[in-house]
Amino acid sequence: MQKRNIFCPLFLLVVSLLAFFSCSNSQELIESQTTELRAPAYPLITIDPYTSAWSESDNLYDSPVRHWTGKTHSLIGAIRVDGEVYRFLGQIDVPWVPVLPSANYESWEGQYTFSEPKEGWEKPGFNDKKWETGEGAFGTPEMPSLKTVWDTKDIWVRRTFDLPTDLPGGDIYLIYSHDDIFELYLNGTQLVATQYEWHNNVVLKIDRSLLNEGEANVIAAHCHNRTGGGYVDFGLFQESEKKDIFAQTAVQNKVALSATQTNYSFTCGPVDLKLQFVSPLLPDDLNLLSRPVNYINYQVNSNDGAKHDVQVYFETTPQWAVNEVSQEVEVSKGETGNIGFVKAGTTEQPVLQKKGDNVRIDWGYVYLAAKKTENTTLAIGDYFDSKATFIKNGTLEGPETMTAKMTKKMPAMVCIEKLGSVGQDASTGYVMIAYDDLESIQYFGNNLKAWWTENGTKTINDALQAASAEHDKVMKRCVDFDNGLWNETLAAGGKNYADLCVLAFRQSIAAHKLVKDTEGNILFLSKENFSNGSIGTVDVTYPSAPLFLKYNPDLLKGMLNPIFYYSESGKWAKPFAAHDVGTYPLANGQTYGGDMPVEECGNMVILTAAIAEMEGNADYAAKHWDVLTVWANYLLENGLDPENQLCTDDFAGHFAHNVNLSVKAIMGIASYGKMARMLGKEEMAEKYTSEAKSMAAKWVDMAKDGDHYRLTFDQPGTWSQKYNLVWDKLMNLGIFPPEVAETEIAYYLTKQNKYGLPLDNRRTYTKSDWIVWTATLAGDQETFEKFIDPVHQYVTDTPDRVPMSDWYETPDAKQVGFQARSVVGGYFIKLLE
Repeated sequence: MQKRNIFCPLFLLVVSLLAFFSCSNSQELIESQTTELRAPAYPLITIDPYTSAWSESDNLYDSPVRHWTGKTHSLIGAIRVDGEVYRFLGQIDVPWVPVLPSANYESWEGQYTFSEPKEGWEKPGFNDKKWETGEGAFGTPEMPSLKTVWDTKDIWVRRTFDLPTDLPGGDIYLIYSHDDIFELYLNGTQLVATQYEWHNNVVLKIDRSLLNEGEANVIAAHCHNRTGGGYVDFGLFQESEKKDIFAQTAVQNKVALSATQTNYSFTCGPVDLKLQFVSPLLPDDLNLLSRPVNYINYQVNSNDGAKHDVQVYFETTPQWAVNEVSQEVEVSKGETGNIGFVKAGTTEQPVLQKKGDNVRIDWGYVYLAAKKTENTTLAIGDYFDSKATFIKNGTLEGPETMTAKMTKKMPAMVCIEKLGSVGQDASTGYVMIAYDDLESIQYFGNNLKAWWTENGTKTINDALQAASAEHDKVMKRCVDFDNGLWNETLAAGGKNYADLCVLAFRQSIAAHKLVKDTEGNILFLSKENFSNGSIGTVDVTYPSAPLFLKYNPDLLKGMLNPIFYYSESGKWAKPFAAHDVGTYPLANGQTYGGDMPVEECGNMVILTAAIAEMEGNADYAAKHWDVLTVWANYLLENGLDPENQLCTDDFAGHFAHNVNLSVKAIMGIASYGKMARMLGKEEMAEKYTSEAKSMAAKWVDMAKDGDHYRLTFDQPGTWSQKYNLVWDKLMNLGIFPPEVAETEIAYYLTKQNKYGLPLDNRRTYTKSDWIVWTATLAGDQETFEKFIDPVHQYVTDTPDRVPMSDWYETPDAKQVGFQARSVVGGYFIKLLE
């Protein structure tokens, strides 16, 4: 018998494996179908409401990377080519030098009163001895760096100071934060006067001649809090003498977006660089969606035919893990399996101790991680020295740990990849940004860990190893999902509509946190970003819902479950649905100051019916039938002509006889009837469906105003968007005559401004999500696009470089308020047709 030669196939296998591993770093990046548009801000790292970092400039290197609240979450990238360094990511955020520190540097003392003072209160010679003395910042509870609680409508503050005699020459800047209507004076000269708006860390260069050298100066401020949070903080600063070390930038050639990726391409002298920021927020894989790890993929190749010596530098800072930079942090190195990392967090670790809107996480740890190889360096260093060393040597060495207060010394967390001699064949790699929040949400007294931990059995080490091991597979899944979403949205609404959906996808999902309650039920809790910081807000869930109805209704159940539990447990005893379950991240019960009875009942019943429509059964509704019945009956009794109350557009204030709110009530009643029929409750189905049709007929008579329908039943000559009508079309309820929507759509086309359709006749501002809902009422594609195109133009023209705002002025595209909110998930409503 002839012997088998096992050496040859074994040899070939070994050679093949060696070839694979030596070339696996030379495969080109796989890319999704992308779209190029000028976004208000570009999503880079989007995990949850706390770990959410954005680029606010057209070129990636023209501004520091920032958290959605506006605070710097430094992320810097540079490439060293034959000893020449080009910065491609972020911008060095040179620290301000305080002349008169604001509260995020240190607390400060001022005089204040809640009673309107006499004339001249803003001038240096005013007698403020009868005013109270307190420390800044001043504001409502949970505001940042708060020292003195202010919970009345108005506050007047005076801060007297002497200029330091050794103050360097050069410009002086006022940096201030306020919420809401604000006026500020320097030595009696007014420098700031705002309308109903709120801003953080606004920088204003001041005329130095307004300051008195050698004698007392006074900054005086008045703030009126119309609703929600209130805040006052200010200080004087000069620019640091330190300069940008990575001064030379690459040349950006392109930025393009897909649902899960933001892709850039650069020329860096004789090499080209591609960069991908990837957030694997795949709705059909909850473990992956929850995993707190994002990728930064890179690809480098020569563009001149020659080979070049290349090192790539990525750097972040502990700013990602603090609420304020004045907090002390500890940075350390570590490893897990084949992954090395640098991590940072506060020394204090106040787990779930802070809640509020303009608040960042200051517990848990941020990670910069990469595969361990002989060409990978992970190091800790000084913010400026690390860059200087990389410029000089292309390497970095540092301590194993560092403890620092960032206002005095900013640590750098650095990963350097030595790519060696790079030619025309692509050299690729990736680093990972991760965040371990330890405990995510407090839910009615219980601290809950993130979904990905599988009830605490998985650690961040497991997550990092899994993210690395599955990198290539995850990338392929992201590309497949992105391409599918693009094709669907393009077919449904055209390119401008597809652009809006792509930009909305990560923003909407990352404004939530995914956890399980103690019984194992899914909870997908939103944060009401830059509106009031509520958690699990029903009238934020309602406009956000279409994205989740389309891609995974279980996530929408996770948004509704907290409200169902709140009522069914008896913790919320009112006969209508609650507005929220707390202030993020503490979900222990409603904290919003007012109720929205018809609004929230309608929202809950409609969305439960929408889930039934998407799933083809009413099983979820059956679990909550008793409380749904209570809410449906509330709508029957109170919904046709609502009393004076708020609706989801609460920024517009209370008003009675709201015609669009009445539509919501009628849709809620019809939705209940639909679910009853799906559950075989025919008599009940007939009752509620008939009642809804009867109410709709009355609505038509009460709301009709010639060629359109009114804003309120009692005010002729008014109008509003009736976006709540969309459910009659989407769920084929057959409640309102078709001519109602046709009449409204035709009228709206006469009321559009350059950047879209106003919300109603009272103001020129609008809500972009409602415009898309209204557009979906259109009977044809051409009319739909007439509403969408101005919204797209708003996104590409707005001067406000923040994560997309949904509340803006239609004449000039300026942001009114709100940013980074989940409600842009409502853009996906057209796909529900």
